[in-house]
Amino acid sequence: MKVVIIGGVAGGAGAAARLRRNDENAQIIMLERNGFISFANCGLPYYLGDVITERKELVLMTPEHFHARFNVDVRVMHEVLSVDTAAKTVTVHNRLTDEQYTESYDKLIVAPGAGPIRPPFSGMDPAKVFTLRNLEDTFRIKDYMTAQKPCDVAIVGGGYIGLEMAENMVNAGHRVHIIEAASHVITTLDADMAHILHNRIRAAGVDLRLGEKVVGFQDGGVALESGEIVPSNMTILSIGVRPETKFLQSSGIALGARGEILVDEQLRTSAPDVFALGDAVAVTNIVSGKKQTIALASPANKQARIVADVVCGKPARYTGAQGTAIAKVFGAVVGVTGLGEDYLCANGTACAKSITISASNASYYPGADMMFVKLIFDPQTGRLFGGQIVGGKGVDKRTDVLAVAIRAKMNVFDLQELELAYAPPFSSAKDPVNMAGYAAGNIVEGTFRPFFAEALDGLDDSSVLVDVRTDEEFAQGHIPGAIHCELEKMRGQLDMLPKDKELIIYCRVGLRVYVAERLLEQKGYKVRNLAGGWLYYEQMMQDRDRRDV
Repeated sequence: MKVVIIGGVAGGAGAAARLRRNDENAQIIMLERNGFISFANCGLPYYLGDVITERKELVLMTPEHFHARFNVDVRVMHEVLSVDTAAKTVTVHNRLTDEQYTESYDKLIVAPGAGPIRPPFSGMDPAKVFTLRNLEDTFRIKDYMTAQKPCDVAIVGGGYIGLEMAENMVNAGHRVHIIEAASHVITTLDADMAHILHNRIRAAGVDLRLGEKVVGFQDGGVALESGEIVPSNMTILSIGVRPETKFLQSSGIALGARGEILVDEQLRTSAPDVFALGDAVAVTNIVSGKKQTIALASPANKQARIVADVVCGKPARYTGAQGTAIAKVFGAVVGVTGLGEDYLCANGTACAKSITISASNASYYPGADMMFVKLIFDPQTGRLFGGQIVGGKGVDKRTDVLAVAIRAKMNVFDLQELELAYAPPFSSAKDPVNMAGYAAGNIVEGTFRPFFAEALDGLDDSSVLVDVRTDEEFAQGHIPGAIHCELEKMRGQLDMLPKDKELIIYCRVGLRVYVAERLLEQKGYKVRNLAGGWLYYEQMMQDRDRRDV
C-alpha cells in the first residue's frame, strides 16, 4: 500500500506516525511545502516574546529524525499543485529544484491546514506587514524586530493568536495597538465575559480599539474606517484563517462554501481513497450538530489517529469536536468550551445562562484568584451547551471539567454531583464547577431568578436595586440609586424595602445575596438576583468607561 500525505505539520505528521505503527510495510510519502515539519505552531508567539529563547526548541522533529524513526519518505519544500482523483495522482512542485513531477497513490491523506487571511489593503508595505502561520513567518518577524526595533506594533484582529501576539510584543518592549472589527475580543467568547479581558489588556498599556475596521495603510500607520491613523512601524494581521484548498478545486473532492473539505465520520472525502483532516475540514460540532471548521491542534491530532486507522482497515470514526480552547492574556486565563450564548441566540436556539464568581482555592488560603464562570444551558432540561471561564489559577482545570461534561452530555444538575479534588491550596470543598452547577440548577428549577448587569440600562421605576453588603463595602462603591440594606440587619429593616416593586439585589460575588433572596421571597417580596454581583458590575463599567475615554 502506497500512502501519500499532503501536509507535514500536526495532522499530517501524526497520521504518518500512526500509519507506520499500524503497518510496517506500507510505503508512506509525506509532502510539505515549507521547510519544517512537526513544529510547535502553538508556541510561535512565545518565541517572539522571548519566553522560548532558542529556535531549535520550536522544532519537535526534523525530517531526518522523522525518517529514521518511522521510515517515512519526508519531502520538505514540496508543494502539491493539483490532485487527480480519477488517475490517483498528485502533481508536485519541488521548490528546491523548481521541477514538477507526478506522484501516484493508493491512498491519499490531505492535511493542508488553514492559512491566515491577508486582505489586499491599500498602501500595504509587505516588508512591514506580517502574518503568523509557520516557522518561516516566525523567523521573519523575529529578524525584523531585531533589525528594525519597531516602537509601535499594530495587531489587526483580537482572536487568540492576536492576543497572544500582543502580550508577547508588550513583553518584548513594544507599544502595542490591537484593532478588532467586532465589539469584543475572541468572538467565541460571549460579549459579557469579554469585559474582564478588555480591562486586563488595557491595564497592560495596550491601545485596544474595538468596533474599528482597517481600510488601508498611510502616513506611517494603519488607516481606520473612522478616519483615524493608528501609528505602526510593524503590523501583524491576525484576522482569521481560511482552508488552504485552492489546489483541490478541480480535483473532484467536494468543498464547502469557504473551501473547507467535506468529510464523513471516518474522514473520507467524496473521492475514493482520499481522506482529509485538520484545520481544512468541516466536522460536526457535537453541541449544535452542524458542520464547521475548528482550527485547533487537539482535534487535528485526534483526526490524524483516526484517519490512519481507517486507512488500515480499522473501524474508527470521528464523532466531532466542541472547540475547547484556552489562552493566557496579560495575566488572565480564558477558557472556552462548547457553544456560547451569542452563537446560540443568533442561530435561534433557546438557552439560559448563569454567571458565578468563585476563588481558585479556599478563601482562607493565600494566593487565591477569582474566576468568573459562565454556563450556557437548556432552560428546560439544564443540558450543558457551553462553558466560559475568565480568571487566573485553576481556569484550565475547570475548563477541562466542563469540556468533559459537555462530551458526556451532562446537565447542570450533574455538575452539582461531581466529586472533584479538594485541598485548600487547590480548591474549596464546593468547587467553582459545583457552585456554577448549583446556580444554574436553581435557574432551571425557578428558585433563582437572575438579573444580568447589561440590562441595568433599561431599568425603570418598577424595580429597585438593593445592596446587601456591609456599610464599609457600600461606602467604597455601589451601583447608583441602590438602597443599602445589609444582610445581617435586613430582618429589622424590611420596612425600607417596597413590596410593590421588584427588588434587584446584589452582594460582592453572589453568595450572600442568595440568602437574602430566600429571606425576602418568604416575606412576600418579588426578588431577582444580580448575577456576578458587584465584582462583575465593576468589570463591566470599567470596560465601558475606558471605551468612552
